Amino acid sequence: MPAEYPDKPSLKTTARMPVGDGPRAETPIVPRGSISGAALVAVVAIMTFLAALTTGGVVLIAGAANDWQSDVAREVTIQIRPGAGRDMESEVGKAVQVARAVPGIADIRPYSREESARLLEPWLGSGLAIEDLPVPRLIVVKIAAGEAPDLTTLRKTLSERVSGASLDDHRGWIARMQVMGRSAVGIGIAILLLVLAATVLSVSFATRGAMATNQAVVEVLHFIGARDDYIAAQFQRHFLVLGLKGGVIGGGAALLVFTVASLIGDFFLGTATADQVTALFGSFSIGRLGYALVIAQIVLVAAVTTWTSRKVVKQTLEAVE
Repeated sequence: MPAEYPDKPSLKTTARMPVGDGPRAETPIVPRGSISGAALVAVVAIMTFLAALTTGGVVLIAGAANDWQSDVAREVTIQIRPGAGRDMESEVGKAVQVARAVPGIADIRPYSREESARLLEPWLGSGLAIEDLPVPRLIVVKIAAGEAPDLTTLRKTLSERVSGASLDDHRGWIARMQVMGRSAVGIGIAILLLVLAATVLSVSFATRGAMATNQAVVEVLHFIGARDDYIAAQFQRHFLVLGLKGGVIGGGAALLVFTVASLIGDFFLGTATADQVTALFGSFSIGRLGYALVIAQIVLVAAVTTWTSRKVVKQTLEAVE
């Protein structure tokens, strides 16, 4: 046995060709094209794809909720309840005049009796005799951008000058939308954490499998003086490549799905179905923030894969000592 060993022993085994002094082929400890490596890439790709879809969905829902909240916050509704002997048209005119006198109001639109009936058709059907029902008349008041009109004064004036009038500023709806947006973000974070936990477990099993397959070589290198950090770095580099491959495949597939969905939405723009879907989920475009978050997830998955493999290798080498 030689008296001295190199400071950094090579982690590659040399396989001689069957013919004399032919060329040598160096084989890494963890084969790059192994079945376990390909399976790990597939698992990481699936996990990243699901995480990216979840993130994109959260971005879409949060954006739609913000749009709804902004639209609702820019409108208030005046309701005038019918009563015995009450001239509804006259009361509607009074309410419009009162609302116009308030600074910060951009537009006022009173709903006619026919329009009010059409609003009830989805629940009560067509051909509704609205005069037989105590249906209130509605006046939609739009607030100018950047303005904050005195709604308290408007509510008080309406109650004093218009019989049966009330003002609804939609605070309940806004609160519900805020809760919905926060809930969507919380669910997305929980799913992302579960995906990362599954990735850590998958990489741990794959790393232990690679260590078991090459246990004899690793132990020899360890006993002849190879540093643990050096051995762990070889596995770390290998699993970093696998994590990046899987992350790019899964994240790229998710981005492709969102891009195709956005193009399809643009193609059907203007149709009734597209308008309803757009009202609920926006334009299916996750924007720069969504793309940045997906790319960040690809990097995060690769980092988690690398960190997990290094930790498992270090623990295994410490057990050998």
